[in-house]
Amino acid sequence: MDCLVTGGAGFIGSHVVDALIARGDRVTIIDNLSSGRQANVEQALRAGAELRVADVTDTAALAEVFADAEPELVFHLAAQIDVRRSVEQPDYDATANVLGTIRVLEAARTTGSRRVVNTSTGGGLYGEADLLPTPEDYQIRPLAPYGQSKYAAEGYCELYARLHGLSTVSLRYGNVYGPRQDIHGEAGVVAIFCGHLLDGRRPTVFGDGKQTRDWVDVSDVANANLLAAESDLTGAINIGHGQETSVLELIEALNDASDHGSLKDPEFAPERPGEVRRSCLDVSRARNELGWTAQAQLRDGLRRILAGL
Repeated sequence: MDCLVTGGAGFIGSHVVDALIARGDRVTIIDNLSSGRQANVEQALRAGAELRVADVTDTAALAEVFADAEPELVFHLAAQIDVRRSVEQPDYDATANVLGTIRVLEAARTTGSRRVVNTSTGGGLYGEADLLPTPEDYQIRPLAPYGQSKYAAEGYCELYARLHGLSTVSLRYGNVYGPRQDIHGEAGVVAIFCGHLLDGRRPTVFGDGKQTRDWVDVSDVANANLLAAESDLTGAINIGHGQETSVLELIEALNDASDHGSLKDPEFAPERPGEVRRSCLDVSRARNELGWTAQAQLRDGLRRILAGL
């Protein structure tokens, strides 16, 4: 089957690429390599995948790649993912996440793609939810432009289904962690803490460390993408573990999983604007309708990350 993965050289996207290659699909990767890395897909490229360096906001480049690939399935993972940058540069965030999604949808429609699996966010949409775990039909009230742009992208996916008959589904991830997440970057606290542990540096905890997240292993997220592509479900589906874990509990789990010693005691800093206090996803729809549940436990996932560093 011909598949196309936007953001396919990134952390999550490259794992989706690997899963598609493993089942025998032909894969075209679109990535502007601003945060994605060609090294993430070298094995896939050797197995026959093709990497096209392009930005999803570039209409002409996107049209050319889609016309060449003629993908049946499109996995849209290219995005601006930094919450803080979205607060500081909301126009940049909207350009990448809203206009980029519209252009992917239009390219998919024009070339006759069968289905688009869109990447969205759970905690970024629900804000400070009164109901935990939070289901998909809970009130949307993001605290940062990042969540708002992802919600707008979901809306365009549903619009293209109604207006053009393009089959779409949006996966609302919890906090994804796993191999290939940049330990020196800003994308994920798990990766950052792993980097601090290896370097012997003292980690910084923003707020009191009791804020919670729903961490889910990237291998489970890749599996959810493949299941969603083959289903006929529409709308939004939460993809998480359905469990709250605080930042301080994460540090404890990382220390338990480590053969490299323990993290130094954290340094506490003020809370950052736009970040929610508690986040936990109700994954009933994924379990009951998609047939998906998270398999990897946090400590096992952390051990795999550390073993590869």
